[in-house]
Amino acid sequence: MDYWIVIYRTILFYAVITVIYRIMGKREVGQLGIVDLIVSILIAELAAISIDNREESIWLSLLPILCLVGIQIILAYISLKSSKVRNLFDGNPSVIINRGIINFKEMVRQRYNVDDLLTQLRQQHIRSIESVDFAILETSGKLSIFTRDSKLHGEYPLPLILDSKIQYDTLRQIRKNKAWLERTLQQEKVSLDDIFYAFYREKKLFIIKNTDLK
Repeated sequence: MDYWIVIYRTILFYAVITVIYRIMGKREVGQLGIVDLIVSILIAELAAISIDNREESIWLSLLPILCLVGIQIILAYISLKSSKVRNLFDGNPSVIINRGIINFKEMVRQRYNVDDLLTQLRQQHIRSIESVDFAILETSGKLSIFTRDSKLHGEYPLPLILDSKIQYDTLRQIRKNKAWLERTLQQEKVSLDDIFYAFYREKKLFIIKNTDLK
């Protein structure tokens, strides 16, 4: 009888967790944010505990799982609307190599050592650091690499404006300031509050307005 209970609970939680992850959205494991990762671990633990404890009601495990999913969905929605909340939980990408120069200060801040850098370069078939123009450590931990012979050579791929918020780190990296950005926006006749996303490429500011998304 106990065997059938275990099988029943296993199949039930398999089905429930499959539905839950469909609701939570499609993201690769390596792209999970902190909240997503915590929720995933806790759901797995609660499911394992419920399968093992056959005498307890299934609802004692389903209820906290549903609460966790609710928290994840609410935080995901808030993060979509607020860059501050998104940065709080997911952080910001970090420039590890900028125009061929290693940013050791940022590496120390991210607790990212040279061995980590060399390992990820090798994984992307990069033979030497000298061939790298930009290397950006994404919030997922993946290293995005732009080589000197790529089409993006000499250009910076990160946003200058995101959700109407100026990204000052990016401004410093491209050696521009707020006054330059404000003058450029005036020339484009665009208000900062109307901008969803803007980036700098080939000495030109590319802008995606909020109205463009409707």
